[in-house]
Amino acid sequence: MKIDILTLFPEMFVPVTDSSILGKAREKGILDINLINIRDFSEDKHNKADDTPFGGGPGMVMLAQPIFSALESIKAQGKKILYMSPRGKVIDRQSIESFAGEKEIVILCGHYEGVDQRALDYWNMEEVSIGDYILTGGELPAMVLIDAVARFIPEVLGSEDSIVDESIYSGLLECDQYTKPRQFQDLEVPEVLTNGNHKLIHLWQYENALTLTKERRKDLFDAYLEKEKNLTKDEKKILEKVVAKPL
Repeated sequence: MKIDILTLFPEMFVPVTDSSILGKAREKGILDINLINIRDFSEDKHNKADDTPFGGGPGMVMLAQPIFSALESIKAQGKKILYMSPRGKVIDRQSIESFAGEKEIVILCGHYEGVDQRALDYWNMEEVSIGDYILTGGELPAMVLIDAVARFIPEVLGSEDSIVDESIYSGLLECDQYTKPRQFQDLEVPEVLTNGNHKLIHLWQYENALTLTKERRKDLFDAYLEKEKNLTKDEKKILEKVVAKPL
């Protein structure tokens, strides 16, 4: 998959896209991340990429011209173009999977008070957000989007099961995790996780995930209850127990 990133600060992406899982995916040729500096396409002698807004108001607005030229340089017409914007639709599993199914996506990172609307309209950009809060620019949201999308691209993760079993995507928050040693600072790993009984381990993990979700994300818990579930008799008992338990 190819990801073109239009930004005023391409250097921000290098530590993220060259490291960890994303870095390995790039090395294997699974991901092709192309960083494009919008200022390089400015027709201003000082590489100006912003100006004051018509109608007045604080801050600056990114110019349409450098964005147009940058998009033309990668022949972006007809491609999926995303604009990271706090007024966009908040991404979820469905949208992330949809983006992961594209051969190429283009991401525009805004700054200042935003982008000249004509650039968004002409290029039919889809405005997307990572949450209801404001950041100093679109670079950090773009990194979040890229990381989330990459996980749905085949071979990026070591196991395909890692996607569906993950917190949120499974419908429940992830259960508590432990590793060696069994005792640390007088704190013990739950005995059930060390006895080798996989059925009991699964039931403990299921109850733990249910309890955490009910306590921390009641919205997810309620949505989980409304879904049709193919549960075993033991799982149904655990679910009934957690539902009855007061917060």
